[in-house]
Amino acid sequence: MIDGSCQTFVSDCQVRAAAELISHAWDPVVLSALRLGPTRRRELLTRIAGVSDKVLTEALRRLRARGLVLKGGGQAGAVYRLSPLGESFANGPLAQLAQWAADNQDELAARAAS
Repeated sequence: MIDGSCQTFVSDCQVRAAAELISHAWDPVVLSALRLGPTRRRELLTRIAGVSDKVLTEALRRLRARGLVLKGGGQAGAVYRLSPLGESFANGPLAQLAQWAADNQDELAARAAS
């Protein structure tokens, strides 16, 4: 529970720790794509339009290091899936952030165009 003691400039603030989970542009996209279930890297490349093989590999490596994604073996190669921690993040705050963006899409687009 956040007790309100997190100051704006405190380096170990919980908000900063959470924001670092999505600080790379493709990481939240990869997490969202994995919400659909365990997936091979090649499938993720198809599912995530615009991501390069190198960028996807780097994102998966970062997300695995943070404990949000697990890599398992399959008959035809590695399969990636959300860890329990990754599921709680992807289905909780990340999904809420995506909903907020969808709800405010017109205003955000108008401001970006100005």
